[in-house]
Amino acid sequence: MSNLRYFDAAAIKKPVQTPKTAVHTEFLRTGRINRHHQQWSPEEKRYLTHQEVAARTGRKLEAAGTVTHDRINGFHRSIRFPKLLFHRTLADSPHLGYCHVTAARTKFAKFDDVRWSFYIANFFSDIGDDEHFFEKIKLGYSRMYFAVATEVDAEAGKLTVNRTIHENGLLFRTRDPKEALKNVLMLGARDEQLRKIINSI
Repeated sequence: MSNLRYFDAAAIKKPVQTPKTAVHTEFLRTGRINRHHQQWSPEEKRYLTHQEVAARTGRKLEAAGTVTHDRINGFHRSIRFPKLLFHRTLADSPHLGYCHVTAARTKFAKFDDVRWSFYIANFFSDIGDDEHFFEKIKLGYSRMYFAVATEVDAEAGKLTVNRTIHENGLLFRTRDPKEALKNVLMLGARDEQLRKIINSI
């Protein structure tokens, strides 16, 4: 995908509509023959750099992340998640990217203390390994909401995917925003009564 070129659709000039005049009338009036019959401006495409596309993608992703975070924190006063927004775009395809929305700790399945992060991507894919985290990207306009278990890599000094919880560290992945909201809320619910309320939505 490294050969992708992007142009600014908003910058395309529309043809200028001019009244049609007969060639012979113009000759009688001016004594000249106009050999340029096209009175409109051709479409001019302004191509965007990959950096410009990445910046636009990032703004859209972070706007979506803000709306999603507001919805999550607006559900119940006992469930509050920190707003930890940042985005990344794919190197060779800057129109594709993902946004980190929030992170927390929870009890998950047989694990008592699981650190996790929740993301939104503007594409759908499988989750792979650390080198190729997104595999089999499905082109289109669908979104992907997903959460992965994380752990601190002491040697590298950064967070990495905790692959001891499921094969790829994935806690959930969905295209459905309502299902994503429900899953995040379930991860943040402190008691069984609250989980029942969340399950009913």
